[in-house]
Amino acid sequence: MAALVLFGGGGDLAMRMLLPSLYFLEHDGLLPDGLKIIGAARSEESRDEYVSKVRASVESKAKADDAWSPEAWARMEQRLDYLAVDATSAESLKPLKDKVGEGECTSFLAVSPSLYARIVTAMRAAGLAEPGDRVVLEKPVGRDLQTFSEIDDAVSDAFDEHQVFRIDHYLGKETVQNLIALRFGNTIFEPLWNNLSIDHVQITVGETVGVGDRWPYYDEYGALKDMLQNHMLQLLCLVAMEPPSDLDPDSVRNEKVKVLRSLRRITPEEAERVTVRGQYVAGKSEGEQVPGYDDERGLDSDTETFVAIRADIDNWRWAGVPFFMRTGKRLPEKRTEIVIQFKELPHSIFDNDRGQVTANRLVIELQPQEDISLSVMNKRPGLDQRMQLQPIRMSLSWGQDDKDAKPPRRRIAYERLLLDALNGDSTLFVRRDEAEQAWKWVDEVSQAWTDGNVKPIEYKAGTWGPGEADFLLERTGRAWNTKNG
Repeated sequence: MAALVLFGGGGDLAMRMLLPSLYFLEHDGLLPDGLKIIGAARSEESRDEYVSKVRASVESKAKADDAWSPEAWARMEQRLDYLAVDATSAESLKPLKDKVGEGECTSFLAVSPSLYARIVTAMRAAGLAEPGDRVVLEKPVGRDLQTFSEIDDAVSDAFDEHQVFRIDHYLGKETVQNLIALRFGNTIFEPLWNNLSIDHVQITVGETVGVGDRWPYYDEYGALKDMLQNHMLQLLCLVAMEPPSDLDPDSVRNEKVKVLRSLRRITPEEAERVTVRGQYVAGKSEGEQVPGYDDERGLDSDTETFVAIRADIDNWRWAGVPFFMRTGKRLPEKRTEIVIQFKELPHSIFDNDRGQVTANRLVIELQPQEDISLSVMNKRPGLDQRMQLQPIRMSLSWGQDDKDAKPPRRRIAYERLLLDALNGDSTLFVRRDEAEQAWKWVDEVSQAWTDGNVKPIEYKAGTWGPGEADFLLERTGRAWNTKNG
């Protein structure tokens, strides 16, 4: 009988994301038969108290999605157990090993990454790192390449690489996975997916929230290491990678590593030209006056809450195609999107009305809604002697061919990732050499900022970051995608 252990089982991530995800998998009949779900945390409480907390968290989320089922909950409740443990102590983990039994165990470390090394060492001593067991690590692992390596060395002492599942929840989003289908399942896109047809690529991850009381964590990482090192570079890899030979986990991840190795270094001399650091100050966000980052922190700091970067990939497919990435807190809207901007027509036959033909654009939206749309030119209806064109957006999302079709429930990204981890499928997880290459490139950016004395530029809360981020594109004759662009 298999078991899933949630270390930090009473914490925010477990209650807000992991346990609701497990409920939805139960609701859809996707959890393995006989799977035990064991919450493990420091707090002293009974199983019944823990189950009551889980139900409160799960029920509210399920009812909001019209997916609450007393029968599904009854099945999940039978799986649940709880044990108070000190996860860094092998002696404390021995009763947990008894609860797990002799079956395969998947352990999800929903705790501070600073504890990973001590926990996996204790797990190994307690018999929770056997050849058939697995461990799931939540990001961020480390603050740079050195600290990542120190943590991961401890993980590697306890688990073989095929047993380690480094999670990036962005890869669990349906639209991100659909990007693979879009590219490699259609003959109309892949032949155009290169520097002959694509002008540039934009990746935006915008958040309206500020840092608030999370500043002790954020001060240590900043936007560069919190968002760009993992989420955004993973999205870049999926856009830029070569077609894998098949969908075997290593085939996919081999191609992603090649992309990371091809990223051009950002030197101190180039840092101010191809990167922008920003930090929000007091302003208006979502209709309310909000404080600046330093006001929330209580002290002045050089931590960036916004970063924009031009990345270049030095290989045959992408030579000359810039990848522009931006992410930040206190931006005007919550938006995560990938924009594939195709090149202008080499020659327009519609030159009797110059400026009416715009280049094709593919927009892959992850937040707030998931959608894929393609902008194409179309004849404007009418009997004008001169043909008038207009751009239209064609949605490639599910169900567009059936207006009466009910769209599928929007899944939590962790649903897919938890199911894959339980099944041992590592395709959507980050391999060690991937993480190392990402950290290596980000460390060079961070060092270039230090060596070049690049300080954050202030931007008002509720704006799209410093004006320099716009200039990053404008000086190349380009512009960031607008909401309705």
